[in-house]
Amino acid sequence: MELTRLCDRLDERLQIDAYADIDASANGLQVGPERSEIDHAALAVDAAVATIEEAAALDVDLLLVHHGLSWGGFERVTGREYERIAPLIENDTALYAAHLPLDGHQQLGNAAGLAGWLGLDDCEPFGTVGTEHIGQRGRLPEPVATDELTERLSTLENDRVQTLPFGPETIEDVAIVTGSGVDWIDEARDAGADALITGEGKQQAYHEARERELTVFLAGHYATETFGVRALSGLLEDWAIETSFISHPTGL
Repeated sequence: MELTRLCDRLDERLQIDAYADIDASANGLQVGPERSEIDHAALAVDAAVATIEEAAALDVDLLLVHHGLSWGGFERVTGREYERIAPLIENDTALYAAHLPLDGHQQLGNAAGLAGWLGLDDCEPFGTVGTEHIGQRGRLPEPVATDELTERLSTLENDRVQTLPFGPETIEDVAIVTGSGVDWIDEARDAGADALITGEGKQQAYHEARERELTVFLAGHYATETFGVRALSGLLEDWAIETSFISHPTGL
């Protein structure tokens, strides 16, 4: 498939334009010869030297990531930026990024994937940013203890799940904002959630969760954000594009 056509289809499916004014990421095609043909794509959470070099070793035509390289543009392509961009150009590898659009997509997104993995029922959009959503909220099939849910989350790609256990003894109503989502503690509690699952925390999240009587699970930024790119792998294969997943967990 021609790269331009593929990007148009991805842009439309992920509703890239809806997030243009609220996301620092330059979502969509960030690097690439627009007229190239895409037969093989690699998918990864991060565009970093390690993942870009592995994409080059796989001889893929496209690297599709959640965290891209352009966050408000470049002043200079030197140092770390050059080390990341140069191998893409040298190997004719295009780079496509989908940040908040891939967090918030209600079928293909990170939160949707995590909600499905947990088996949540009655899922609905959660986590407002402007007029859009970047998460989901739903109900577990039956209430579970905090320790039990912590143990289950530790089977993702992070065995160091941190828990702020200030909510009810058993958890049923769960809000999800993957990655860095503790800013949605108030919204989760106001919505009636027992717990918020996210990736990483901030110092003030401890007090906010305690004061709002909400349990917060910090399950790892990387670990909670593999779902979206894995879902896109399936989408690309439906479009007759071969895919490879590049796993490079950070433990964070």
